[in-house]
Amino acid sequence: MTIRYGIIGTGMMGCEHIRNLAVMDDVDVVAVADPNEEPRQWAEKYCADRFTPRVHEDYREILDNDDIDALVIASPNFTHIDVMRDVFKTDKHVMLEKPMCTTLSDALELDRCAESHKGIVWIGLEYRYMPTTSALLHHLPDIGNVKMCAIQEHRFPFLKKVGDWNRFNRNTGGTLVEKCCHFFDLMNLVVPGNPVRAIASGAQSVNHLDESYNGEVPDILDNAYVIVEYDSGARAMLDLCMFAEGSKYEQMIAVTGDDGKLETTVPGDEVFISKRERNSGKSVQIEMDPRVKHEGFHHGSSFLEHREFIDAIREGRPPAVTTRDGLMSVLLGMAAQKSIESGQAVDIQSLLTSKQ
Repeated sequence: MTIRYGIIGTGMMGCEHIRNLAVMDDVDVVAVADPNEEPRQWAEKYCADRFTPRVHEDYREILDNDDIDALVIASPNFTHIDVMRDVFKTDKHVMLEKPMCTTLSDALELDRCAESHKGIVWIGLEYRYMPTTSALLHHLPDIGNVKMCAIQEHRFPFLKKVGDWNRFNRNTGGTLVEKCCHFFDLMNLVVPGNPVRAIASGAQSVNHLDESYNGEVPDILDNAYVIVEYDSGARAMLDLCMFAEGSKYEQMIAVTGDDGKLETTVPGDEVFISKRERNSGKSVQIEMDPRVKHEGFHHGSSFLEHREFIDAIREGRPPAVTTRDGLMSVLLGMAAQKSIESGQAVDIQSLLTSKQ
């Protein structure tokens, strides 16, 4: 059974999805849609040797096509809710790029609507499929009850997007939603219990301050510290810096339990496992999943994400990455942003119920 895709939004991530699909034998991309000419040309370029899709300016023209089984939505963040409202009028399976939405009320609406949607709704939080993060999740039982999780991302600034939409919080949801939803998703996978409180400090200290778009200077954060407390008594921390292009590792992750510790990096090829004894540590070498045929921007995780999505469609399984996962990753980012703005700790449940 060939899974036939339609791609909505063919900018950088939309084309990354196409590149991953192009090395699979059991899929077809039959239609692509983007309102801008240049991204449509990019899509045709990456499809050229493998697919011959119909090319559309308006995504709504492909929603009712009977020859499409699954949609990938990789349009700008602020468009997700409107596109999904239209998708929910169909029965199609859909992979929705992160972040799920840019406002909490929209994310709650989408989560509710997904419950009654006939097709699978899968959120594109693919970092959990990266080789070292996947291995770290596998080895969690080795360290007992998790008490602490620390994630550091030191990287390059945001890349330019078509129309410069990603320079403003109103379009992206803010840095802690747009980028860091991946890390909040990992925290929620690693740390037991439910997140209850966020405490954060951050700023726009270096990046984009000399830029102006129609007289408006970008307002996206480029650094932050975030602490998330869980009702289990465990806590997690994010250390974000987006003006650290020369870092040896883009991400460093440490998870500590009451019986040991796990450490890994992205990129990387090992997980370091230690017990509560000096010199007890050992490195476990990690190899790329043999299924991966395209590593791409995310170390093979986007490829594996699609293989899992395809298997779920064929086997009639629920999504492994749900709209609830997407909602919680957005919620933590928004709580952290609110903490920065207010200078106060934010009660996560109160924030959630205030929008319901």
